[in-house]
Amino acid sequence: MLSLPFPKPSSLCFSLSHELYKHHSHSRSQLSRFKTKAIQISIPPKESDAPTVKTTGVVIVGAGLAGLAAATRLNSEDIPFILVEASDAVGGRVRTDVVDGFLLDRGFQIFITAYPEAQKILDYETLDLQKFYSGALVYYDGQFHTVADPLRHFPEALQSLANPIGTVLDKLLIGLKRIQVLGRSEEEIFSADEVPIIDLLKKTGFSDSIIDRFFRPFFGGIFFDTELETTSRLFDFIFKCLALGNNTLPARGIAAIPEQIAAKLPPGSISLNSRVVTIDFNRSESKPPTVKLQSGEILRSELGVIVAVEEPEANKLLAGKLTVELTGSRPARSTVCLYFSAEQAPVREPVLFLNGSGKGIVNNMFFATNVASSYGPGETLVSVSVIGMCEGVSDDDLTAKVVRELSGWFGSSTVESWKHLRTYRIGFAQPNQSPPTNLKKDPKIGSGVYVCGDHLTSATFDGALVSGRRAAEALLKDRALVAV
Repeated sequence: MLSLPFPKPSSLCFSLSHELYKHHSHSRSQLSRFKTKAIQISIPPKESDAPTVKTTGVVIVGAGLAGLAAATRLNSEDIPFILVEASDAVGGRVRTDVVDGFLLDRGFQIFITAYPEAQKILDYETLDLQKFYSGALVYYDGQFHTVADPLRHFPEALQSLANPIGTVLDKLLIGLKRIQVLGRSEEEIFSADEVPIIDLLKKTGFSDSIIDRFFRPFFGGIFFDTELETTSRLFDFIFKCLALGNNTLPARGIAAIPEQIAAKLPPGSISLNSRVVTIDFNRSESKPPTVKLQSGEILRSELGVIVAVEEPEANKLLAGKLTVELTGSRPARSTVCLYFSAEQAPVREPVLFLNGSGKGIVNNMFFATNVASSYGPGETLVSVSVIGMCEGVSDDDLTAKVVRELSGWFGSSTVESWKHLRTYRIGFAQPNQSPPTNLKKDPKIGSGVYVCGDHLTSATFDGALVSGRRAAEALLKDRALVAV
């Protein structure tokens, strides 16, 4: 169990030289002095009913990908920090549970290897990434049709030219779109003019058949938005990443990603089961912000606080401190993910299945153990995704609906033998990033207080990592502790 880096009450309270925090520029020699300066340890007399007060350089609230990335950046400069997390493990929404020997990711999550920030911070070899087939099987008109990446699966792509999942022109347009996005940098993509994805597709010339049968279920599954109202900036970014990399799953579950980042941080720097109830700050730079935990403990930051929780929680913690909400009041993207076990899968390929029929509630599904056999204890793990919360439908009724629907895909004798393992209803799967968007928001929201998370950048794994790094760098630059 990870805990605060203060094992004994007698070894608390960092006392840091305050003149180092002035806002004028400091040299590298001064930064070195900060890193090597002896830390004076003191403990004030404790009153019986007074809350415990602990002081460190930076307090990071939330150990999701953004918070972990912020901690990683601070650690690279030897800046002391405490990372507090309300739940029992790191990862935020990127978590994996073990149920009956199966690895159940909390919701449909795929890791794309071409994420540029992830390539800098993660060790892919240690993650043991297992690849999906570069394409999909689309259920339409009672049968499955292949959509394949022609550069990786040319024979299948050639055979699919005549299938009903789009016209030959549509498949040529996909190739042209690929060339277009590969010629643009991430900076250009995220600052380009934007429209909803659906408008971009129609303007590009894609037919209704490929929009409804492929783009809606595929990108709708990525953004939890089958109406394709999400910004075209995110579409272009993901399209580029898909062209350059592979869809994968870590062999030990999606939670292996945050766990790997956390393992590289100093021992004792993460405190789990530590819920923050208030963050106090004002306009005075001379009074550093403080964080109060549900336990009553007070954490005082000498350099600043980084708020790295998901958007709704950030708005609650900072209520009354901001003139506007962080990203507005648009409804979040939500999803329901259902898991089943089966004796064997009806197919062996590690492929994503898409519902291109325009009917039913299933958006996409796959046999997770076909992608990574480690996801199951010798049996098949089935993952099914539904877009939205399916409010008013009980878990039992939802399971029955999914079984009936997939019985039409694979046969009732196959699907009715599946055993339901768990249903995840995820109210906040992603922030709503419909136009207009600002994917490069200023992380500083008050004196010594910074915010990060995928709601400030792109709603992707990579966006969360970028956001955490930027928040840490903004803090360091403001405190003149590093040249950014």
